[in-house]
Amino acid sequence: MSSVPGHPPRNRDADLPALGIRGGGWVTIQVVLIAGVFLSAVVGLGWPRSLAPVFYAVGAVLVAAGAALLVAGAIGLGSALTPFPAPRSTGELQTGGVYRLARHPMYGGGILIALGWSAIFATVVGLALTLLLAVFADLKSRREELWLERHYADYGAYRLRTRHRLIPFVW
Repeated sequence: MSSVPGHPPRNRDADLPALGIRGGGWVTIQVVLIAGVFLSAVVGLGWPRSLAPVFYAVGAVLVAAGAALLVAGAIGLGSALTPFPAPRSTGELQTGGVYRLARHPMYGGGILIALGWSAIFATVVGLALTLLLAVFADLKSRREELWLERHYADYGAYRLRTRHRLIPFVW
């Protein structure tokens, strides 16, 4: 937030576009980025023989951790799960389980899966798209939090309690 003398502080996140009533544009961009990461395996260059086992192992661990985070987040949301960043009108704020550790664990899980995939398939394109996906997920989560604050009276307090946005203990 920045402050101009004589004016209230400005929330930069409020400038993030909605991209549709429930944020459908955000979902479309995310799908394109994820598809790009997975399709990047087609142009993977391959690791040198001596390094390949290390990158395969690291990639597999990242994919498994990301999948666990994604599934735990989906289970935690239950019937409130939606692909859109705007919450369902009937949903309840989830603050338990993996949501005690990160506010948007499903986005974090997706980033870890993309990173692991790129490591396994040795693709610089995949790594670049994963970085873009991570920046995008951060922006999307900020836009989502604007909607969550309006929808749930307790969201501000939850956000203060739950320090990490995307990946527990990391980010």
